[in-house]
Amino acid sequence: MKIPESRVIEVKELGDERGLLAVIDGETSIPFEFKRVFYIYNTISGVRRGYHAHYKTRQALVCVSGSCKVFLDNIRRKEDVLLDSPRKILILEPNDWHEMYDFSPNCVLLVLASHLYDAEDYIRDYEKFKEVYGG
Repeated sequence: MKIPESRVIEVKELGDERGLLAVIDGETSIPFEFKRVFYIYNTISGVRRGYHAHYKTRQALVCVSGSCKVFLDNIRRKEDVLLDSPRKILILEPNDWHEMYDFSPNCVLLVLASHLYDAEDYIRDYEKFKEVYGG
């Protein structure tokens, strides 16, 4: 089975003179059912987070406030993605080693995950990651 590529999508935005509302409608916006939600905030300047990939968990990352960058590496390509709008969502596939960095002072990074936390699902060693996804 071919694992899809990580990619940025944009969600629908509604609004009027009172303000804006970004809408995430389950599997209509996010291509998987999410079972876990968490957020990263108050990250110290210069700190990188992540440094892992997964065996099965897919994630959707959105900066609901502020901005940050996400480094992606799936062996075949390496790229940096800027999340700087609550309309932009990074659909992160399990086969991407990822590191979040360059957090703005007001950044709140919301993550929707396809699976509950399982320490065995994490690949935290880059050499192991290359063994699993390099071939």
